[in-house]
Amino acid sequence: MKTKTCQNCRTKFTIEPEDFKFYEKIGVPAPTFCPDCRLRRRLTFRNERKLYKRKCDFSNKDIISIYHKESPYKVYDQKIWWSDKWDPMEYGREYDFKRPFFEQFKELMREVPVQELNVSNNQNCNYCSNTGDSKNCYLVFGSTFCENLMFADRCVRCKDCLDLYLIDKGELCYESLFCRNCFKLFFSKYCEDCSDSTFLLNCRNCQSCFGCVNLRHKQYCIFNTPYTKKDYYQKIKELNLGSYSNLINIKKEFGKFSLEHPYRYAYIIKSKNIVGDNILYPAKDCFYCFETTGDLEDCKYVTYAGYQLKDSYDCFASGINAELLYEIIVGIISANSQCCVELKNSYNIRYSMVCHSSSNLFACVGLRHKKYCILNKQYTKEEYNELVPKIIEHMNKQPYVDKKGRIYKYGEFFPIELSPFAYNETIANEYFPLTKEQALKQGYSWYDKPKNEYKPTIKAKDLPDNIKDANNSILKEVIECDSKQCVGSNVFRIIPQELKFYKKMNLPLPRLCPDCRHRERIKQRNPLKLWKRQCMNKGCSNKFQTTYAPDRSEIVYCEKCYLKEVG
Repeated sequence: MKTKTCQNCRTKFTIEPEDFKFYEKIGVPAPTFCPDCRLRRRLTFRNERKLYKRKCDFSNKDIISIYHKESPYKVYDQKIWWSDKWDPMEYGREYDFKRPFFEQFKELMREVPVQELNVSNNQNCNYCSNTGDSKNCYLVFGSTFCENLMFADRCVRCKDCLDLYLIDKGELCYESLFCRNCFKLFFSKYCEDCSDSTFLLNCRNCQSCFGCVNLRHKQYCIFNTPYTKKDYYQKIKELNLGSYSNLINIKKEFGKFSLEHPYRYAYIIKSKNIVGDNILYPAKDCFYCFETTGDLEDCKYVTYAGYQLKDSYDCFASGINAELLYEIIVGIISANSQCCVELKNSYNIRYSMVCHSSSNLFACVGLRHKKYCILNKQYTKEEYNELVPKIIEHMNKQPYVDKKGRIYKYGEFFPIELSPFAYNETIANEYFPLTKEQALKQGYSWYDKPKNEYKPTIKAKDLPDNIKDANNSILKEVIECDSKQCVGSNVFRIIPQELKFYKKMNLPLPRLCPDCRHRERIKQRNPLKLWKRQCMNKGCSNKFQTTYAPDRSEIVYCEKCYLKEVG
C-alpha cells in the first residue's frame, strides 16, 4: 500500500497492492489525483441534461443540441454525422514532438465535427440526450428502452411515467427513484415489486400501501398500520392527494415518520463483497462503486455502470460486456481501453473521443470502423506500434501543465481545460455543486445562459390547488417556477400528455420547472462518499462504510440487524 497526495485537492489517498496490479496489467502508472477528483474530472466531460437551440454547421438547419450556439465546436445533425457526407480522416495530422500531447489533441477536438445529441434508435424523442431505443419520450436523459416517458433520468424499460430517477421497469410511476419492477408507484424510494402505492421507502412486494417504511409483502397499510380494504380506500379518499397543499403536508409528515425507522447502511441487492451504495443488481468483488445495474464484477471507483462490466476502474456509464476499462466516460461493448470518452464496440483505444467499431486508436476523434490511427491519421500496424511508445515517452518528458499548475503525464485523464462543456452544464455540478466563483477559482469554465425570452403569464403559487380544478386552459400558460434559486429557465409549461397523466392519477400540478424538480429528486440521493460508522442498533458493534454521514438524523443499521428487524 502507498499513500499519495492528490495534486488537485492536496488530500492524501491510498493505492492498494491490488490497484498496482491492475495498473500494471493495463500499462498505466498509478494516478496522481485522488478518486473524488478523478471522478469530478471525468464528469466535466458529460453534459447529460442541458439542451440548446442552434444551427447545424453542415446544413444550417435548426437543431436541438447539447452544444450552445457560442460553442467553438462544429456541430452536425446526427444523420449527417453518421453519413458519408464528411470524413473524419480529413482532419488527420502528424504528431508534433515539440508540443505537449494534450495541446495537440485539443486542436483536433475543436476541428472534428460532433453530433448534436448522443442518441440512437429513437422515435419521436427530439428533446432527449444520452438516450436510446426509446419512443415518444420528452426531456429524458441517460435512459434506454423507454416509452411515453417524460422528465426522467437513467431509466430502463419504463413506460407512461413522469419525473423519475434510476428506475428499472416502471409503469405509471411518478416522482420516484432507485426502484425496480413497480407499477403505479408515486413519491417512493428504494422499492421493488410494489404497486398502487404512494410514499413508500424501502418496501418489497407491497400493494395498495401509503406512507410506509420497511414493509414486506403487505397490502392496505397506511403509515405501517394495517387497514381493511374498505377503510383503506376511504382514508385515501380523505387524504385528497389531488390537492397540492395536502400533498406538501403529507410529504412533511412522511419525512418525519421515516426517520423513526432503521435505514439499511447501503442499498445493495443480492451482491457479495461490495463496498458502495445503490447496487441495484447482483455484483461481486466491487469497491467504491455507486448506482450500478447488472452483473458488475472486480470493479473499483465505478459509477452508473453495469451489465457485465468486469475488471475495470474509474468508469462512468459503461458496461454491456465490457472489461479492462480505465478512466472511461461511456464504454459500451469495449475492452482494454484507457482515458476515453464514448467508445462503442471498440478495443485497445487510448485518449480518444466518440469512436465506434474501431481498434488500436491513439488520440483520435469521431472515427468509425478504423484501426491503427493516431490523431486521425492512418498508419500501418508496424508504424503504429513503433510510434505510440514514442508518444507516451514524449507525454512523460514534456507533460501538459494546466493554468492551475496541475501536471498531466501519460495515464492521466484529459485535463479539465479540454472539456467541451462548462462546469455548470455537466453532471459534475450535480454530484459536486459549485458556485460560479468557486468553479472559476478551481480552473473550470462557466456558461451564463442568455436570459429567457419567455415572460410568465402566471405564477406557480396561483395555479389551482386541486387537479380537478385545472382545465385545458393551463396548457396556454407560461408558469413562473416557484423556486427562488431556479436552475432552469425560470418558466415552464404544462404539456397535454403531462396534464392527462396528472388528471388520470389525481396528482396536483407541479410548482417547479423540470430542472428544479430534477434537482429536488437528486437531493434525495446520498453523496458518492463513504464514512466509517458503527451500527446504531443497541448492543451491536458491527462497523461498515456507508453513504450516510455521521451527522445525519437517520437510524443506520448494519445488514444483519436490518434484516433481523425488517426481513
